Formats: sequence, C-alpha cells, structure tokens
Amino acid sequence: HRPDLSTLSARELYRSTNNASGTGIGSVGPLGRLLIRGEPGHDTIPELYPLEREPVIDKPGKGAFAHTDFELLLRIRGIRNLVLAGVTTDVCVSTTMREANDRGYDCLLVKDGTAATEEVLHAATCEGVRMEGGIFGATASVEDVLEALAEEMPID
Repeated sequence: HRPDLSTLSARELYRSTNNASGTGIGSVGPLGRLLIRGEPGHDTIPELYPLEREPVIDKPGKGAFAHTDFELLLRIRGIRNLVLAGVTTDVCVSTTMREANDRGYDCLLVKDGTAATEEVLHAATCEGVRMEGGIFGATASVEDVLEALAEEMPID
C-alpha cells in the first residue's frame, strides 16, 4: 500500500487489525510498516530481485490486476500464459489466477512454489484449480515447470 494508506479501504484496515494483537496493515514491525511500499519488509529478497528492465507489479490488494497496470503490460507483450507462484495460495495467488482466468489467460499454479498459512487451505486451493476439468487452470510442480522450460529452451 502507499505510505499514506490511500490505497487501503476502511473495511480492509479493520479486517487486517481484527486479531488478538491488533496489528495490521500499516502497523510498525521489525521490518518497518506492514505491507507498505518503501519499507524494508516490502522489498524483494535478494535471490529473487528483478533483473534490470524487468517490470515489477506493486499490487495494493489481493489480486495483481486490480489497481495496477499488470494487464496492460501482459497485453503489450502478447503474453497469454501465466505461471503463478507466491503467497498465499488461497488468497493472493488464487485471486490473481481467477482474475486472469476471467480475462482469458491460461494459468498454471506451481503447487510447491506457493504456500498458505495452513496446509489444508493450500491443498484445497490447488484442488479447486483443477476441478471441473481445470476450471481455473492447471497445477504442476517446480520440477515439472523446469523440465518443460528445458524442452522449450535447450541449453547447448
């Protein structure tokens, strides 16, 4: 979210603080303010830091399409297939996948490249993607994805 919290609705602020600690979006923690752009905890870990000229989508909500230029970047590049990984499987990843599906993108959820706060939520979301013949897309393992990429782009 923006530092002034202008991208945070009152409902979402209440929801995020409705817990035993009262800590929520914008609260100060060991890595700065929680889920706030520019704070140390908002940065990408060094191993996954974007390459130069690689776009970064800074999403203020649960899905990557709402209030971002993600779809514009995909369409400009002619991208139709998405491989999704990240956290949390049952909220942010699932929301992005469903939004993408509604927009006509083909989606692949990387099962062991995603996680949820509880394994049952992760498993249920993965199963939900595959139900009804792949209503939201398909699932695969990291190993499956790497093998498919190696077949498409062999290193000689």
